[in-house]
Amino acid sequence: MADKSSHLVLTALTRAAADTAGVPLVGTRTNPGLFPGTALGKQAAQRCRDDGYLADAEDRCTITDKGMTYLLGQVSPRQVLEDFVRVLESRESQAGELLDSARRMQANIQALRGTVTTLLEKFALPGGDLKSLFSAFHQEPAPKPAGDPTGAVRDLLTRWKASGATEDCPLPELFSHLSASCPGLTIGVFHDVLRKMHDKREVYLHPWTGPLYAIPQPSYALMVGHEIDYYTSLRDESSAAA
Repeated sequence: MADKSSHLVLTALTRAAADTAGVPLVGTRTNPGLFPGTALGKQAAQRCRDDGYLADAEDRCTITDKGMTYLLGQVSPRQVLEDFVRVLESRESQAGELLDSARRMQANIQALRGTVTTLLEKFALPGGDLKSLFSAFHQEPAPKPAGDPTGAVRDLLTRWKASGATEDCPLPELFSHLSASCPGLTIGVFHDVLRKMHDKREVYLHPWTGPLYAIPQPSYALMVGHEIDYYTSLRDESSAAA
């Protein structure tokens, strides 16, 4: 029993000497420590603390000068040095992985920043640089909610159809006319109304058929399922009833 306890003490002191940041005294299944969580391990751990070989540092233990002297008196300095080298190589490998991960994260951040900046310039969104845009997003007061524009949408599409237009009504143009009669209308509310009217079979939504990069005023485009819809038209009464 004494030999097993002494082996545990020497193993623990060797590990503590090689890890100056400190190691938990008694380990668990998920967090290994200097000593196993067995009765013999806890007994050996208490012995080390009573003899002054280990010092507590918050929830970790570090080796004391007395513990180092005891360790070097029991094992070959070469063995301790080899343990130090193994720990050093392990730490260097971990540090290298952390540096690689940090470089990849930095590259991803730069790529994302470039993409967002390109989109801001392409879609001519207000706000200038990213910092100004984020600041405006957090500080700008929320617009006052507009009234239900469903009736206005129906009237505008009716007039569009009666005008003899040969094409369906583009969403940016419809929104522009709605804004005059519904102050405070947002694109989100506009899209919600169109979705509800589409679900009730009151309007048709027609997709953009060209390349996505060529969409004029893309913020007004509406995604329904897998389609990017950009035009709308009023259903006739017989279709709606059906």
